[in-house]
Amino acid sequence: MKLKNTVGLVVGSVIAASSIPAMAMSQQGSVEVEAFADRYFSDSKYDMNDGTLVGGSLGYFVTDDVLLNIGLGKYKGLETDATNTDIDGKLAQVEAVYHFGESNIRPYISAGLAHQELEQVGTSQDDRTTMAMAGVGIKNYLNENFFVKAGLDALYGFDHGNTEWQAGVGLGLNFGSKKEEAVVAAAAPVAMAQPEPAPEMQSVRVELDVLFDFDKDTIRPEYRQDIQSLAEFMRTYPSVTTTVEGHTDSVGSDTYNQNLSERRANAVREALIGEGVDGSRVSSAGYGEARPIADNSTDEGRSMNRRVEAEVEAEVEVR
Repeated sequence: MKLKNTVGLVVGSVIAASSIPAMAMSQQGSVEVEAFADRYFSDSKYDMNDGTLVGGSLGYFVTDDVLLNIGLGKYKGLETDATNTDIDGKLAQVEAVYHFGESNIRPYISAGLAHQELEQVGTSQDDRTTMAMAGVGIKNYLNENFFVKAGLDALYGFDHGNTEWQAGVGLGLNFGSKKEEAVVAAAAPVAMAQPEPAPEMQSVRVELDVLFDFDKDTIRPEYRQDIQSLAEFMRTYPSVTTTVEGHTDSVGSDTYNQNLSERRANAVREALIGEGVDGSRVSSAGYGEARPIADNSTDEGRSMNRRVEAEVEAEVEVR
């Protein structure tokens, strides 16, 4: 079957292009420019052969997962089966694309509207229709700036009820995405000298820094190990206590950000309790946007300010 074979080929080409480790990307506010070529499977009122749609698109990530996209393509190789008359045509589209996952390979689904124009060369016969679009596909971000794509779209024409398909590949540039790096908790031992003959003691401090997605209070999976390490330290030294402090960037009102920072701090507190730390030893506080550690006028600065911090310190006997 032509459609099945075409889809398998284009998806396979994108998967095969993956030769780098998975990397978390922050894409909110970035812009994508793409050139594409789709195999067009015609089912219009004209008796046409299948052709190719080539063109480009421009998109903007309103969140890390949602892309708003506009595109324009021109049909190539279309002609009527009966008379072999060439057909000129174009397709303009507006769509929303939702991406899944946080690695370099991101499946997606899409939906939107399109306007199609087809005209037999040398005749007055033409066909103009508005279409609903729905699609699925996969993107492979080769690095922070380049990606390849494979996808399948279904198009339903409102004017005469025909359903058509197109499957193809794309090559694009992304401007503004940033690779996210986890902040790992570190223990910084500081030796304390004892002037009298006695067991030597050492001060050990463990710090925790957890970053959050925009407008979210959900702990990202990559920080679970850091939380477990802090909980293990507190179980080992049952006399230590800590205060979990939540913060936000400057987007949003003061009242909303204060509430969000408290929810973030409480989420990390509950995670520590879930790892076996007594709740009486862990308190939480939110500071809203009042204590930034980076510039809130940049995406990178705001990402660093969306955080929860905690630290503990204990005196350890050196044997």
